[in-house]
Amino acid sequence: MKKVCVVFGTRPEAIKMAPVVKELERSPWFEPRVVVTAQHREMLDQVLELFNITPHHDLDIMRFEQTLFDITARVLTGLGAVFASEKPDAVLVHGDTSTTFAGSLAAYYLQIPVGHVEAGLRTGNKYSPFPEEMNRHLTGVLTDVHLAPTAGARANLLAEGVDDARIYVTGNTVIDALLDTAARPFRFMDPELAQTEEPGRRMLLVTTHRRENLGAPLAGVYRALKRILDRHSDTLVVFPVHKNPAVRRVVEQELGGRERVILTEPLPYLEFVNLMKQAALVLTDSGGLQEEAPSLGKPVLVLRDTTERPEAVDAGTVRLVGTDEEAVFQTADELLSSPEAYRRMAEAVNPYGDGQGARRTVQGLAHYMGLAPRGTDFETSKT
Repeated sequence: MKKVCVVFGTRPEAIKMAPVVKELERSPWFEPRVVVTAQHREMLDQVLELFNITPHHDLDIMRFEQTLFDITARVLTGLGAVFASEKPDAVLVHGDTSTTFAGSLAAYYLQIPVGHVEAGLRTGNKYSPFPEEMNRHLTGVLTDVHLAPTAGARANLLAEGVDDARIYVTGNTVIDALLDTAARPFRFMDPELAQTEEPGRRMLLVTTHRRENLGAPLAGVYRALKRILDRHSDTLVVFPVHKNPAVRRVVEQELGGRERVILTEPLPYLEFVNLMKQAALVLTDSGGLQEEAPSLGKPVLVLRDTTERPEAVDAGTVRLVGTDEEAVFQTADELLSSPEAYRRMAEAVNPYGDGQGARRTVQGLAHYMGLAPRGTDFETSKT
């Protein structure tokens, strides 16, 4: 059995790595050791509980108003000590967070092979998203086995000179987690959120948190939301507000006390997935929601100027609208007013996964380490 340290620190990472942890536990090849940095704390713990994962190591680095310098330094030092103690045969990191980059760097310093789950996503603009775009690039340079979610991500890696033999196309493991969670029994206990199930209501689910959108860009989005509510009297906005104080200040200024706007704390994943199931539209600057919501037939408006997930734009499941007030309003208004425009987005095929991403991820790692045959890539298996 090969020992693999599985490293993550934020809620999105935990959601996407939970199926991988479970698959590693079932495999005949690996002994997983779960290491969390707690770059997010409460939101991370909710996911660990949902998927019944108990970390072997918890760095608990989160501090109030922590900076990128703080996060990166504490993660690098903490993981260096954990890896030196555990002496794993490989380290798995995920995506594009500061935990991802610092974890891959710590493994490199100790000459431990790195596997990068959700490898190869690119926008081509190092400041958008910030700092995630460069976290992906820097992690990619340090990675030994690239576990790419799509053929497009694989093409990005090949263009950067990565050996094709080190790339495995897996599908995105977030779809594994989503389908598992969406199938669980659930009912809303919060009376406000239960309104989303009332006949005749159309709910807009909103999330924002990107650093590059702080201030005036977010204010423009929130003004557009107020105009949408004024235009469509049957609409309701549900907005789980990110913990970042800079986000919360603008939200309160623009949306606080507004009729038909429900501002909540960040929600547990099970509750959030069920909100997605109820939503008419999803407006977000998140990366993961661009993959998840289309699996539930929900059109997504991406509140960013760039996306590292162009497959969704090409497929028609998302529209890249940015943060301009008029653009956000006009696009949402069109989808709420035109059944045909809505249908085209809602019925487009999601290109991101089939619920087997974790299995292909573990198979790919096992093949790279000489333990198993290669297996079939995601795109090939779909045809």
